[in-house]
Parts: sequence; structure tokens; C-alpha cells
Amino acid sequence: MWSLLEYFPEELRINILDIGAALNEQPPYQSLVNAGRAKIIGFEPNLEECERLKQCYGEPHCFFPYFVGDGRSAIFHETNWVLTGSLYEPNSPLLEKFQNLAELVTPVGKHPVNTTRLDDIDEISDVDFVKIDVQGSELAVFQNGLRALSGTLLIQTEVEFVELYKGQPMFADVDSFLRGAGFQFHAFNGFGSRTFKPLVVNGDINQGVRQALWSDALYVRDWMSLDVLDATKLKKYAVLAHDLLQSYDLAHLVLLTLDKKTGGSFAARYLGQLTESSMEQPDE
Repeated sequence: MWSLLEYFPEELRINILDIGAALNEQPPYQSLVNAGRAKIIGFEPNLEECERLKQCYGEPHCFFPYFVGDGRSAIFHETNWVLTGSLYEPNSPLLEKFQNLAELVTPVGKHPVNTTRLDDIDEISDVDFVKIDVQGSELAVFQNGLRALSGTLLIQTEVEFVELYKGQPMFADVDSFLRGAGFQFHAFNGFGSRTFKPLVVNGDINQGVRQALWSDALYVRDWMSLDVLDATKLKKYAVLAHDLLQSYDLAHLVLLTLDKKTGGSFAARYLGQLTESSMEQPDE
């Protein structure tokens, strides 16, 4: 699929906040970075991973080895896999009920740390997209980042449906807060699942049956209030909806609002190009 960036040849740059930015997989915004149309401010408290991010991306992107949270001291629960360490204690009795969970979230140490509030970080301004994966601490980050979230258009946040870490907020808690902060739930981006021991499906210990454990939830700025956004934000919103979410109907809705505000004709052009692209798809 073509990129909507071609509609906006001016220097339209998407500002990305990546909290828990370890490079375990290609981030969803990589195409924007490759196009030179994004700037990342990332946070990764693991010093080795943070340095790797700096080396991988270089300028103008910047990364900080901060534990982002509520600004108070906390205990970091180190585990045997760097990606599963958390400010919440692993719920080992629950994890042990499932295939290949406790094995990836085995406690190996506890460390006192200081956390930093998003809204106390001067480098953060005019955020468009927030990607966050901090193993249960997402709600605390949001609660202490209202300034950063005030202009945000898209949030991709990990959420849990069961208590993988003791006392962590659940999906319902995160959902309630983000809806109250001016976002609409948009979609789940896949589900993490496992079987209860001792069952294994098709020889794959990572494949579940029905029990959903976690997901990445996608939230977008409330599409009932698009008219409060300025033209630049509407352009960025449409790009994010098209290029990252493949939510073409939402992108069209945003472009309609942009046209009403500016007198342009982006929505009609977009609808025509979508129709043409659909017609060009080969029959299966």
C-alpha cells in the first residue's frame, strides 16, 4: 500500500514517544523513520539496550535510560529475560499455570530505582504517537503524562487481561483512563495466549487455546471531536491511520475534516486512489 505521506510533501514530521523501546522487534513506526518523516524520543532503562538504540537510530532521535513512572522511588524486579523485568513483582503462581510464561519471567533480583514523570521531561513536546510497553506500569505513566498526552493522536499500549504481575492495573483500568483523557478505543493488535499446563497445541508451547492474557491496544484521538484539531494535526492523524493502522476509513474521515477546515480536496483524492488500488488487486 502506498504511503499517505505523498499527499503532504512539505516537511510533516511525526513525533514519536517510545516508552520501553528495547529492540526485540521492528517497531510499528519504522516506515516513518525510514522515510525521514519521524523523530523518536525513547526511554529504555536497560543501559545496554539504550546504547544499542542510540547506535541504531542516531540523530535526530534521542533515547534516555529512564524508568518512566510516577516520579517516586520504586523497586525494579529483574527477571531472566530483559523484556519481562517490571516495577511490579511477577505473579509467579499464576504464571506457572501456563506453558512458557514463568520460564520467561523468572525473578533474579530486586533493585531500588527512581522513576521519572513524563510531564517532568523537558524534551517532550507536541507528541503525536505514543508506543508503550512497560510490563504493567502503563497506567502510572499515563496518569503522570497528561501534558504529553494532550496533543497525542495515537497510542499503542500493552494491556493485560489477567494479573501477570502482582497488583498491576488491568486493561479495564487503562481503558477507563484513556477514554477519560480524550481517546477512543480503536482495536486490539493481536492477543498473547498460552495453554494451561500440561496441554500443548501442535507442539507449540507458545500457542494458546482460548485464554487471552495480553494484547497491544490501539487508541486514537476522539473522532467525535476532530474539528478541535488544527490542520497539521489532522494531516498527521490521517498519516498515522493510513500508514500505521491501515484504518483507511478512519483516515478518510480525518481527511474530510481537514478539507472542511482548509477548503482542500484530500478526501476525494484519497477515496479515488483507494478505489483504484482496490480494483488493481488480483483475484484470489
